[in-house]
Amino acid sequence: MISRLISWSAHSLVLIFVGTALAVAGGIYALRSLPLDAIPDLSDIQVIVYTEYPGQAPQVVEDQVTYPLTTSMLTVPKSKVVRGFSFFGVSFVYVIFDDGTDPYWARSRVLEYLNAAQGRLPQGVTPTLGPDATGVGWVYQYAVVAKQLSLAELRSLQDWVVRFAVSKSEGVSEVASVGGFVKQYSIVVDPGRLKAQGVTLNDVANAVRASNTDVGGRTVELSEFEFMVRGRGYLKGIPDIENIVLKSQNGVPLRLSDVARVELVPDERRGITELNGEGEVASGIVLQRFGANALTVIDNAKKSLDSIKSSLPAGTEIVPVYDRSTLIEAAIETLKGTLVEESIVVALVTIAFLLHVRSALVAIIMLPVGILMAFIAMKLLGIGANIMSLGGIAIAIGAMIDAAIVMIENAHKHLERAPPDKPRVEILVEAASEVGPALFFSLLIITVSFLPIFTLESQEGRLFGPLAFTKTFSMARRILLRRRCSRRSSP
Repeated sequence: MISRLISWSAHSLVLIFVGTALAVAGGIYALRSLPLDAIPDLSDIQVIVYTEYPGQAPQVVEDQVTYPLTTSMLTVPKSKVVRGFSFFGVSFVYVIFDDGTDPYWARSRVLEYLNAAQGRLPQGVTPTLGPDATGVGWVYQYAVVAKQLSLAELRSLQDWVVRFAVSKSEGVSEVASVGGFVKQYSIVVDPGRLKAQGVTLNDVANAVRASNTDVGGRTVELSEFEFMVRGRGYLKGIPDIENIVLKSQNGVPLRLSDVARVELVPDERRGITELNGEGEVASGIVLQRFGANALTVIDNAKKSLDSIKSSLPAGTEIVPVYDRSTLIEAAIETLKGTLVEESIVVALVTIAFLLHVRSALVAIIMLPVGILMAFIAMKLLGIGANIMSLGGIAIAIGAMIDAAIVMIENAHKHLERAPPDKPRVEILVEAASEVGPALFFSLLIITVSFLPIFTLESQEGRLFGPLAFTKTFSMARRILLRRRCSRRSSP
């Protein structure tokens, strides 16, 4: 069968050249569109359910929020582990799925079960899903710095201007704000005055809640003009809060300022963000969406930051703190240099053994063709380009050239011994058919030598799987290409 395939290839050069050209074009497209990263993503497919229960102790959060959600998530299809963590006022539930599960399918299933679990939660408690990112989704971080602005103003600038600009970038899952102070209004009540006026804390809370809203009306037509009637009641500052009426006695209103004072204070925080030991700053962490190209996401985030610099207050700077693109580019350059060095060494060795430059070029040209065809398989299987996957190609380069050298050398020997009147095609087909089956099975043995790696599971499989796949792809493509070397290598 192998001999017949070799013979067909030798007599169908047009189809072979067209197929090779298409393979090269497809490989170049796959190479340009493959997700690039420095390291493989070893994280599990997981969905995070985040729930706030303000002011409650961890045990209360565990009993009333974490436990109902965890038990509801146990029956989610394809989920293998459900973990719950309870903190002061906050609950986290991690639903980990089987390998190969589509992350967006997993998120939709978790949402379905959240709807069913909503009735078991305390009133007013609403769980939300975490970002559609992975454990290595942290690709970029920046700091907002301005000497003339306070930490509260920097955090407000980050939350309401910078964060929204970066969030719209293609491939960004979330921009998490850290550092600075989150401004909030604090109402400090006087217990003595509350008791004297017969007002409770619930009365104060309900009055504030009812006073911070707009009220709709209807339209009124006057003199052929239509007027829209509405009540504007949103609170805009401390004076508006102080003037909230709690109750009225004999026509005299009791305002909030009579029983409490209103202050603008920072929200509670449990950490700080410092830059180079020079003081605190407000910062943003850019998380890339699952399956996105890290380099593209980082580039889009940088463009978005550049586009808003002119609209920021004078003296405000956006300083890069962490940029994974530097690591990615360095890793790619290292592997690229290794591949070039290996190709040069292989070329020199091939020329030295064959003592025929044109024959050596045929074998050398097949190297990048085989690598490009491996990229097509990577694209189809969703394997990204990183240190491990590109390392598999680097491992395969040495073995990829052996069969070509043997086949070309055998073709030269047959040409030397053949009668002058015998057609060249027949000579080359006989030479290739003589060593073709042996070379095929030898390369096949080398190819399947990585078979045990494919049995690895979990993080081990995700770490070494790309290396085994790309090495196998490169060797398999080389098996397909080697049978055409002798036809084009004759002197």
